Amino acid sequence: MVFSSAIFLFVFLPTVFLLYRLRRELRTQNILLAAASIVFYAFGQLGYVSLFLLSVCINYLAGRLLLSPGRHRRAVLTLAVLLNLGILALFKYTDFVLQNVNALLHTRIPLPGILLPIGISFFTFQGLSYVIDTYRDPQNGSRDFLKVLLYLSFFPQLIAGPIVKYHDIAAQIDCRACGAEETAAGLRRFIRGLAKKVLIADAVGYIADVVFGDCLHGVYGAPDARLMWLGALCYTLQIYYDFSGYSDMAIGMGRMFGFRFKENFLFPYGAASLREFWRRWHISLSSWFKDYLYIPLGGNRRGRLRTACNRLLVFFCTGIWHGANWTFVLWGLGHGALASLEDLGVIPVKKLGQSRVGRFFGRAYTLLAVMLLFALFRADSLRDAGALFAAMFSGGTSPAGSLLLARLLSPAALVTLLVAVLCAGNLVPTLRARLCPEGAESRPGTLLAAQLVSLLLLALSILSLASGGFHPFIYFQF
Repeated sequence: MVFSSAIFLFVFLPTVFLLYRLRRELRTQNILLAAASIVFYAFGQLGYVSLFLLSVCINYLAGRLLLSPGRHRRAVLTLAVLLNLGILALFKYTDFVLQNVNALLHTRIPLPGILLPIGISFFTFQGLSYVIDTYRDPQNGSRDFLKVLLYLSFFPQLIAGPIVKYHDIAAQIDCRACGAEETAAGLRRFIRGLAKKVLIADAVGYIADVVFGDCLHGVYGAPDARLMWLGALCYTLQIYYDFSGYSDMAIGMGRMFGFRFKENFLFPYGAASLREFWRRWHISLSSWFKDYLYIPLGGNRRGRLRTACNRLLVFFCTGIWHGANWTFVLWGLGHGALASLEDLGVIPVKKLGQSRVGRFFGRAYTLLAVMLLFALFRADSLRDAGALFAAMFSGGTSPAGSLLLARLLSPAALVTLLVAVLCAGNLVPTLRARLCPEGAESRPGTLLAAQLVSLLLLALSILSLASGGFHPFIYFQF
């Protein structure tokens, strides 16, 4: 079930919210949310509900065992980690491994064609964080199965995050309140995310799909460099507005039910280095790898060379986490290599940050690197990525490309692109700080303006949904 679908917007969410508000007893509310979350998952993949519940049971039982002192705790942790990663590897990487074995050894091992469970990477990592945190400190765990089930299954962030740690919301599971102001603020945040997805991400995503599909594969003749750059730009905008929109919707719905999730995006396209980019992009995932892989490996405490190796390993894992394709692996390694070069001073982002002009060039370098790496990320294969980059830097144009460029860049598309570019960087937080200083957001006039803007965005989003097709979120595939 997609957040931007009619059945979710007009049936599932209103029904769950009304039933939730009719119940005053907290445990009953928790049971309702857990049951609704399982229904939500079953609506998308009924056949994998049992797998999801198995994952929940494994992590709950491991957590229960880790609550008690004893020599067995390390063995329990190891077994739980192996089971979680084993399930993830089985369903996500079996075909990929066999494809590469067949290519290297010239064998013909048949591929099982295992269907990827929706959100398996997210709920697996969330389960791992629960087990590891409980091992580190038993106070981070719980003996109550309902609490663990709700934590792992809560539908706003079940499918595509943000990845939440149990100790961040444990107190909210036990005690929370959500008045009219919290509900209104959550609803406004949800509408903002819906507008990002429907009005911007889907619009620029159409252009990206045309470029990475028919254009790249020669349907319109030789690839046109202008179209390739346009496609790379549009996908860079699409993935940001699509995923940050999903995160806004998840955070907004969580707030409607009394939960406060941490921010997952902080205008990453305003970053002046790759390292800063990752402090702003998909924060819950980068924090997960930092806490459970980078720091245990030694982090930056063992010299620059070891730090660079640790960072490359973390980014390799980040890439392969996104999907079973060499394009994802190289995307991750590319980010790791550039971040390491920044840390070593080869790419002088620190010096550039000392002046306004330098910061401009730092942001330009970061945006170019992010866009080119996202073009690699979007390509279906390394061959497609090679053809894309060859066309981008060839400078070649064609009459067919000019015609298609004029068709794709309609007035509506140009306005959408302009809005997308302006709102993706530091302009929005800068204007917000100047026009809406601390405390001004709660003023009646500001609240009224926010509500009117939200109503307008909701109306435009519904009109767009009524006239458009089905557009799943990009991160559903991970």
